[in-house]
Amino acid sequence: MSFSPRRRLQLVSVALGVTLVFAVTPINAQASVKNPTTTSVLKATQKALSKVSGVHIHVTSKSGTQNSIVVVDIGATYGQETISSGANTVKIIVTPTDAYLRGSATGLTQIMGLTAAEQKKVGKLSVVMKAGTTPYQSFQTNLTTAVLAGILPAAKGTKFKVGGGKKSNDYQLSWKTAATSTAAATKDVLTISSGSKALPLKEVITGTGGGGTTTFSKWNEKVVEHAPAAKNTIPYTKVIG
Repeated sequence: MSFSPRRRLQLVSVALGVTLVFAVTPINAQASVKNPTTTSVLKATQKALSKVSGVHIHVTSKSGTQNSIVVVDIGATYGQETISSGANTVKIIVTPTDAYLRGSATGLTQIMGLTAAEQKKVGKLSVVMKAGTTPYQSFQTNLTTAVLAGILPAAKGTKFKVGGGKKSNDYQLSWKTAATSTAAATKDVLTISSGSKALPLKEVITGTGGGGTTTFSKWNEKVVEHAPAAKNTIPYTKVIG
């Protein structure tokens, strides 16, 4: 049995309709892309994302009648994610040396995929995963800035227009994802700042199976997370062996 950290910084990005204030990066200066097109905006955004040191992400989503909230702080070497879905809660912390996972009984079983026996071993403790191990790498990859390189769509099949954001000249990219055997078809609309840095502001995902909104803020925030005390942890190998 292994953890299955259900990743989607494609985020129903990981996608929320709130007003954004970028705490560090100005977004009201000279336009970031001259003569913008789908390709040029994607290229500028990819370049901007490659230089950021942190970001705060807030996701609200709905699947059927279930509402969920995901809050993520992504840094260069530290990261944190909290997931709330009804009574199910999970918190993940990543540091340069370890990753930690804790949550409610149902959060650990229904969100993270632990068995009832594994959850019983964990109880109220935090599962600790050492750097260099596969479980650590899974969380570290998804909760540090390296993950940002994968949040943009391919140029092919993506439509571009100016407008649709808080500012009338922000960039808007939209695309559709076909249904698969395990997921419904979706439509994504990603709004990108037309200010001095072409960084994402908001993504909205809609589909027959549900949808959600993601907001991005505090670009270049400094993210440092504090590990729980050793007495409050349990090694991964003692939970899943």
